[in-house]
Amino acid sequence: MYGDQDTIRKILTESGDVWAVVGLSSNTGRAAYGVADVLQRYGKRIVPVHPKAETVHGEQGYPSLEAVPFDVDVVDVFVNSELAGGVADEAVAIGAKAVWFQLGVIDEAAYERTRAAGLDMVMDHCPAIEIPRLG
Repeated sequence: MYGDQDTIRKILTESGDVWAVVGLSSNTGRAAYGVADVLQRYGKRIVPVHPKAETVHGEQGYPSLEAVPFDVDVVDVFVNSELAGGVADEAVAIGAKAVWFQLGVIDEAAYERTRAAGLDMVMDHCPAIEIPRLG
């Protein structure tokens, strides 16, 4: 419902290779850590965005999206649904091309705002599940 296969394919293949992963830290037990690893294996540059600004998977972290000193193509959101809308708004503000809300992250109002701003968006999906399906 919130990301048909055409939109998923477009984000994964056409939106660009710089993915800010919001909520990514060095905690290997968190889903974001494993998903970021998969994204890297498929040629994406991951940018950890977390208040701790840790280096993860060899990439320098930043405390916020606005602190990232280069263009970000896709913002992959691993925060809870109550905070996700604000992250989507930040993604629009920094000029990202797409926003991806992870499994279980749902904010219908943020989805509508982000799409209305011209960005592609997927919600309640995981790129680590979808990217291998591209074949």
